[in-house]
Amino acid sequence: MPFSVPPLPYDYDALESTVDVETMKLHHDKHHQAYVDNANKALEGTEWADSPVEEVLRSLDQLPADKRTAVQNNAGGHANHSLFWEIMAPQAGGSPDGELASAIDSEFGSFDSFKEKINQNGVTRFGSGWTWLVWNGSALEAYSTANQDSPILQGHVPVLGNDVWEHAYYLNYRNRRPEYLEAWWNVVNWEAVAANFAAARS
Repeated sequence: MPFSVPPLPYDYDALESTVDVETMKLHHDKHHQAYVDNANKALEGTEWADSPVEEVLRSLDQLPADKRTAVQNNAGGHANHSLFWEIMAPQAGGSPDGELASAIDSEFGSFDSFKEKINQNGVTRFGSGWTWLVWNGSALEAYSTANQDSPILQGHVPVLGNDVWEHAYYLNYRNRRPEYLEAWWNVVNWEAVAANFAAARS
């Protein structure tokens, strides 16, 4: 069936004051909905119209040339945001434990170094984009992507991602992207991130 915006797993105001309620409503109900609507329109009449978004993105080079950019941008936006809502929660934050914590320490040296890397990738992403933790098939890796480009396009599995488009933070943080990136760790749902990590390796 065509893509649809998943409901938030918490109330619009649940992540206050890190994510304000007006931003949450606009981001989820308007921006994500627009990506879904545009992706569905681009895929209508193709053999991928009812495929999972991950399959669509992995098949991007097989789509008609005149649809690829629209699908990359909008199906990517749908995939990215669907992950984003799930890896946040009220009364969250802190740090991971178990195998995810061990993998982060192994790859980045420490949890603090990992956070610094994710934040720096977000600060230095020129214009709009995302800062990611991904499973690249053999290890964790951190990088940023432009616009709504998904790590799936590189054959990677997104584990954690933070949205650094201005619509994700501008009402509350204005032009203070570094402040938003630092505050965002207070709402990270490490249980969900750990589940993504486990699924990526299976």
